[in-house]
Amino acid sequence: MAPDGGARAVYDPSMAHAAGIVLAGGRSSRMGSPKAALDWHGSTLLRRVTGIVARSVAGPVIVVSAPGQTLPKLDPAVEVVADEREGRGPVQGIAAGLAAIGDRAAVAYVSSTDVPLLHPAFVRRVTGALDDDLDVALPELGGYQQPLSAAYRVDLLPTVEDLIATDRMRPALLFERSRVLHLTEADLLQDAALRRLDPDLVSVDNLNEPADYERALARPAPEITIEKLGRLAARSRTRRRTASAWSLGAAAAAADLTLDEHVVAALNGDQITRDPELPLVAGDTVAFMVADAGECRPRSTSRCCARTSVAPTS
Repeated sequence: MAPDGGARAVYDPSMAHAAGIVLAGGRSSRMGSPKAALDWHGSTLLRRVTGIVARSVAGPVIVVSAPGQTLPKLDPAVEVVADEREGRGPVQGIAAGLAAIGDRAAVAYVSSTDVPLLHPAFVRRVTGALDDDLDVALPELGGYQQPLSAAYRVDLLPTVEDLIATDRMRPALLFERSRVLHLTEADLLQDAALRRLDPDLVSVDNLNEPADYERALARPAPEITIEKLGRLAARSRTRRRTASAWSLGAAAAAADLTLDEHVVAALNGDQITRDPELPLVAGDTVAFMVADAGECRPRSTSRCCARTSVAPTS
């Protein structure tokens, strides 16, 4: 991707068949204002969640909105479709998202808008559990099913549409007609990366009321590693350090850098970007470098332009 675009850092080859759906059309009645546009440390909830999902899958990322809904600014690669009918619940939104994906992916991770603590390791763990003999990979945590933190086979669309046509709108009715893998906390944490990066499974913590939002905002930013390469390293006393940052822009500020035409970043040794709203998560490594003079060369290091797969660290 060009440096001006958002990073689509995909580390697990098994995610090449996966897409993402983010449902943004909820009424947000308990929150009192649209969740999608709520501020998240200089970005928005919707921009953060779509960015994390995009980092996790190789296929399209679809935002499903309510008819006429105004959305905050998104990465240009994110696609937006509208529910045909507002207020009919998540099954309607899932149908719209699956239809938009079409034949471009075999499975889709479905997320709500209000999970800013979502980690790519969680998305990969859930989506990677969905094999050819299953229709749904469904986390169940604390005694509750998590249909908006689950993976669905795209060819479930006719079943979903049949349920909608008969006004059977509860996700549980879809699960009754599907081959479902139920993933407990113990099942999820068998994955070493998820166990290390999100041991409390806060990836599913959603924000329903203002108090939930305020508590989430008050959480410390994720700890990341910042590196300076090439000429930036030569000018700095510290080439590598840890910092806390919710976004690439915050990481640049922590490194006393400005993301402009002269400076770009490589996220976890993969995609090159200078998007300040690119969401960061625990375990990320951000390497800053000068954008010109050929400093970013595949032979320099895997942290530069090489588009190779690396171990899942984010």
